[in-house]
Order: sequence, then structure tokens, then C-alpha cells
Amino acid sequence: MNNPIPAETMQQDGGSTRLGHVRWTICAMLFFATSINYMDRQVIALLKPTLQHTIGLTELNYGYIVDAFQAAYAIGLLVAGRLVDKIGTRIGYIFIMGVWSLSAMGHALANTALEFGFARFFLGIGESGNFPAAIKTIAEWFPQSERSLATGIFNSGANVGAILAPLLVPWVTIHFGWRAAFLTTGIFSALWILWWWKNYRKPTDHPTLTGAELRHIYKEAATQMGPSTPWVRLLGYRQTWAFSVAKFLTDPIWWFYLFWLPSYFSTRFHLDLSHLSLPLILIYNMSAVGSIGGGWLPAPFRKLGFSAAGARLAAMFFCACLVVPVFTIGRLHSEWEAIGLLGIAAGAHQGWSANLFTTVSDMFPRTAVGSVTGIGSMAGSVGGFLIAFYAGHLLQRTHSYTSLFMLASSVYLLALALLILLAPKLRKVEFAG
Repeated sequence: MNNPIPAETMQQDGGSTRLGHVRWTICAMLFFATSINYMDRQVIALLKPTLQHTIGLTELNYGYIVDAFQAAYAIGLLVAGRLVDKIGTRIGYIFIMGVWSLSAMGHALANTALEFGFARFFLGIGESGNFPAAIKTIAEWFPQSERSLATGIFNSGANVGAILAPLLVPWVTIHFGWRAAFLTTGIFSALWILWWWKNYRKPTDHPTLTGAELRHIYKEAATQMGPSTPWVRLLGYRQTWAFSVAKFLTDPIWWFYLFWLPSYFSTRFHLDLSHLSLPLILIYNMSAVGSIGGGWLPAPFRKLGFSAAGARLAAMFFCACLVVPVFTIGRLHSEWEAIGLLGIAAGAHQGWSANLFTTVSDMFPRTAVGSVTGIGSMAGSVGGFLIAFYAGHLLQRTHSYTSLFMLASSVYLLALALLILLAPKLRKVEFAG
């Protein structure tokens, strides 16, 4: 295949060998976008006990509200990845951020569970585009050898957003009311959109990118580029199903942590809104470490002689094993023991997720990364819909989280086995021209 880098671009900087760091600035923008994304989606989980008292929200109502988000997220992912592939990450990300931010602020107008469900549906539509756009950006801006670390860094924004929300939301709610809490992230979204519009370009169009960094980004271009492929055709590849099945099984666990951990600590340890922050901050700090550490984890396996695919799968196996002890949480009586166990499990999930996302760019050309990520993330959202439905009905009847944590402990090893079965050695897909 012809070199995708224009000849005049290859000659820029007079053959300079200074590598540069523009790609890491791009990664930082993705990190902040993901942080805002998770701040927005975390607000309602923190306000659940408050809303139970102010509008009479029940466990069943809450489950349906989460289901509205998950259903919309799944629907949005049918088109989000393809949309980003078609219109590009610069314009696509701005549109995505605008939709989800307006929807998040729209929660402040809700007075009933139905109205919250309506606002939550549109939030899901907007937020569905974040990860397809981010993963495609990583594929455009990073060589394969750096993608899992870059993915781990931006994916850790999920944890930072989940940390900032319990710091910000209780304070705003206590001083200004719960409606104001839904409005607080709008300013962050507006500033990010301006930052992205001013600074983001494709590598070949970026004005400050050195020739050396551009060559570094495209050093594997001959094997990573490929023709555009119809979305339906992607479903014919085992690699698409391998990624999607793994997302379907493991994404719901993160959704469960995100939407039910505040309620778990409130119910199990009788913590009110002003005391929920510390447990959640500690758990999500540990998960941030897990995200970045998980992205780095394939590197030592490579040094031990593993292939690139073997190192990725070994890192995922390590993370899957770390989750297993969470099934014992039902027997714990200490808040601090629960925090430690959940922090390890959440960190392991994020390490798993960073590597699972990167398997897409390992197996597919850049032109298909956004679409495949969208398909797999849609499957994960369907799984999230099912666990929300199950959790809402289970907790309404039993008020026990035991079976939910048992489920959380077991699905990662199953997902890894199916991933290996469907896509042995993460074999690359080659499209016909």
C-alpha cells in the first residue's frame, strides 16, 4: 500500500529527529473529555438517596431510569462509531460533547421519574459517542506500541470524573440544591469544546507536529490503514464478535459500580450524602491507578518474550484474576475492607478495559476502529441494560447485593476465554481493496 503520509509532510522540519509530544497533548484532551463524561453520568447515582426523599424515587424507578440511559447508549452506539468514521473526530467530538452536556443539564428540569428517564435517554444518546471517538483518535495519533498506554491514560478520566463528582455534587447539593448539581458540569463542557476546536487536527494537518513525531505515529501505517468497510460487513468477522462478547459480559460490572456503589454504601453502612465522598474517592482513585497500570502492563510481558498479542492477553488475565475476590464482599462488616476490595476490583476492571479497547486497533485497520468500537460498546450497553433491570427488581425485593457481586467476580475469566476462542492470538483482519 502507498505511504499515507504526504511527501511534503515527510520532508518537514528538515529531517529533524526531535520526536515531540503533540500526541500526548491529544491524549490529555481525551482524558478531560472522558472525565466530564463520567461526571455527568455519576450525578444521579450520588443523588439517588436525595431523590428518594424529595420525589419518592424507588429502587424500581431508579432501575428503569438507568435502563433508559443504557437503551439510548446502545441505540447511539449503532451510529456513533460510524458517524465518527464518516465526519471525522474533530467535528464529531464537538457534536457528541454538545448533545450529552445539554442533556445532562436538562436533568435539572425534571420532577418525576418519567422526566428523569427522558433526560437520561438523551444523555445516553450523547455519551455513546465518547469512546468510539476517543479510540479512533488514539488509532490516528499513536503507533500500536503506545496505544494501550494512551488508552489507559484517557480511560483513567472515567475514574477522575467519578472522583470529582462525589467531591462536587454533595457540596453543590447542600448549598444550592440538587437541581444545581446537574448544571455544574456545563461550564467544563463549554471550555473543552473551545479547547478541542482550537487545537485538534489530524496528524498530517497539525501545524506544530514535527516530522519525527509524524513518522513515529505512522511507522506501522502499512499494516494499520485499510479501505472503508460497511458496518454490516464487520459483523462477519469473528474478531468483531470476540470484542463484542467481552464487552457484553464485563461492561455491565462497571455500570453496576458506577450507578449502585453510592446506594450500596448508603444502605450497607448507613452513610449520608455528606459522608459518601470518601469511600467513592478512594475506590475511584484505585481504579485510576488500575487504568494506567493496566495500559502499561503488557510492556513487562513483552520484555519476558511474549508476543504483542500474548502480552495483551496476559495483562487481561492478570486483571481478570484480581476481580475474583469481590464475591466475598457480602461477608464483610468493615467499611474499609469493602473499600479495599472494591477498589482492587474497580482498578482491575479499568486495566482490563484499557487492554480490551486496544484489541480493536490491534485487530482492525484504522478506518474500521470507530465502527468496531461502537459495535462492541453497544453490546456492553445492552449488558448494562440487563444488569440495571435485574438490579432494580432484585434490590426492590431483597435489598441484598450479594448475587450482584458474585456475578461481578466471575464474568472476566469467562469473557477472556471467549475472546481467545473467537480471536486466537488476536489475529489481524485484512480487508480486500
